[in-house]
Amino acid sequence: MSASSNRLRRLSALVRKESFQAIRDPSSILIAFVLPLILLFLFGYGVSLDTTRTRIGLVTEEMTPLTQDLAASFQASRYFDVVIGRDRRLFEEDLVLGRVRGIVVISADFTTRYTAGNSPSLQVIVDGSDPNTANFVQNYAQGAVANWEQQRQADVASHSPAISVEQRFWFNPELTSRNFLVPGSIAIVMTLVGTLLTSLVVAREWERGTMEAMMATPVTAVELLAGKILPYFLLGLTSMTLCVLLAVFLFGVPFRGSVAALYALSAAFLIPALGQGLLISTATKNQFLASQLALISAFLPAFLLSGFLFEINSMPTVIQWITFIVPARYLIPSLQTVFLAGDIWPMFGRAISVMLTIGAIMFVLAARSTRKRIG
Repeated sequence: MSASSNRLRRLSALVRKESFQAIRDPSSILIAFVLPLILLFLFGYGVSLDTTRTRIGLVTEEMTPLTQDLAASFQASRYFDVVIGRDRRLFEEDLVLGRVRGIVVISADFTTRYTAGNSPSLQVIVDGSDPNTANFVQNYAQGAVANWEQQRQADVASHSPAISVEQRFWFNPELTSRNFLVPGSIAIVMTLVGTLLTSLVVAREWERGTMEAMMATPVTAVELLAGKILPYFLLGLTSMTLCVLLAVFLFGVPFRGSVAALYALSAAFLIPALGQGLLISTATKNQFLASQLALISAFLPAFLLSGFLFEINSMPTVIQWITFIVPARYLIPSLQTVFLAGDIWPMFGRAISVMLTIGAIMFVLAARSTRKRIG
């Protein structure tokens, strides 16, 4: 029998053994299918960056038709839940306790200054301890005033304003945060499935004492790693497929790309994810330590340094450089593009090449570490 046939038999035996072991292990099913469902439901239903119906206090220090008209503009806004008052001191305690997110004050001289052609003042007081909400309140208040002033100009003048601004949002017209959070969460799920599962593989062999028996068999380090990686590669793709089906049919996220692009990106991402897990598992002999290293070195960077929730350009320069070695940085925008925009292969090709390069480095390091331990 030829050497290639022997290698194929050894590899198929390793794959079959690892597949049976993964199926019999409840933790593998838990990590591959139950944990992704929990995370996807949390990101789909529990996490939202949409700010709607923010509760504010609206203070009208004078009651005139003009100020009442402006107050009605705030009340008609779909972004505000407005409570009317005549004195800002009524809302100061509510702002401190978080019962309102901002106070908008229409000054007592608003009508006089407006009718005289001067610039009347409108004060917006917000809680700066939550910068995102504070910015939302400020921007939405400016938008409500701009809409009110534009409407008054349209009613008073016989012609439309000289400049008309029309906004158009590509790919996500409703500006629904779920449409880009759910595709991004699929990358987080694949990071957990790929890295956490494989980080437990070799460490589990050492703990159970079966690694010595495997070292006595005529297998190379490459065959050992390949035999262990293939079942979890297929398991990762299966988990990804389940997440995509839930994203489309349960959460209503549009899918405008092709299935080929989706699987090409996912397969390329699983290479560095699985390689990192194997590198961790070959460097440790303890499942608990391997799982902790996987969470710290894979899950946290994918969650914090990939652009999933935090803009990379807003990070310090040193951290921005670190993000270049985080595979999720390349998968998350690609998945969001597949779902919302469609196939953009120049972008996908660059992401795939970078992820495969990182994966190759991970596998070389894992093979060297395994060879040293086997030798």
